[in-house]
Amino acid sequence: MTTTQPPSAALRAVAAAGTATPRLPTRPAVSAKRGRLIAVASGKGGVGKTFFSITLSQALARRGQRTLLLDGDLGLANIDIQLGLMPQYDLGSVIVGKLSLNQAAMQYEMGGFDVIAGRSGSLANIPLSRLQILGEDLALLASRYDRVILDLGAGVEKSVRQLARAADTIIVVTSDELTSLTDAYAFIKITIMERPQTDIRVVVNASNSTREGERTYQTLLKACQGLLKISPPLAGIIRRDARVRECIRHQTPILTRSPSSEAAMDVEAIADRLLAP
Repeated sequence: MTTTQPPSAALRAVAAAGTATPRLPTRPAVSAKRGRLIAVASGKGGVGKTFFSITLSQALARRGQRTLLLDGDLGLANIDIQLGLMPQYDLGSVIVGKLSLNQAAMQYEMGGFDVIAGRSGSLANIPLSRLQILGEDLALLASRYDRVILDLGAGVEKSVRQLARAADTIIVVTSDELTSLTDAYAFIKITIMERPQTDIRVVVNASNSTREGERTYQTLLKACQGLLKISPPLAGIIRRDARVRECIRHQTPILTRSPSSEAAMDVEAIADRLLAP
């Protein structure tokens, strides 16, 4: 389903999302960082966040970056399912102190990157103090990699925001659905309230065309500029592609199964921009 409201109506709906508008000083957009640890977030589930995290990890690995992908979705972890993995260890083993983050990492040879799998359901109620320690451990582990991709859970819960604090850069994935836009705006607003200097960038996924993706981004950007006084840059647009579902169904990354597909090429372009000097 796509957004059918006119741009002005969509903008009003996005601007109304979340809590009361914070009183923040006007400031320019955060200058581009070369973040080692990149968190991938979305206000709403079902926008392709995990697909993007997996594909970005493989695109970075294909560019010679030693890359780690960590499933930080504490409620609905599914990176192992999308990749067809049967991990011996996962994030749950780390949380209970059985092993370190480094020991939980496994090689995903098909993609050329390392993976730390999550554990669906059982980690949703971790104390924030334990998540803070996990974030600190993740920041230390990141020093062993060129890039670490942290696939966060959807939403704006405290657990999601606490894990996001470890990141140098946060990429917010949205689509043109109105609920996705409003939830993405809410995530950006709360993050900026808590950490005003956060480097936030936007990816528009499953867009019918590049032009439509740009219009979707402009709707979100105008709300951020008008109310938050920030201009999160566009990291990229990923076009709608039937081969995405096909690859997920076959538990194979799109850069392996359909490397010349539009969605694959769009994510590769995002990886190039992230690595650009």
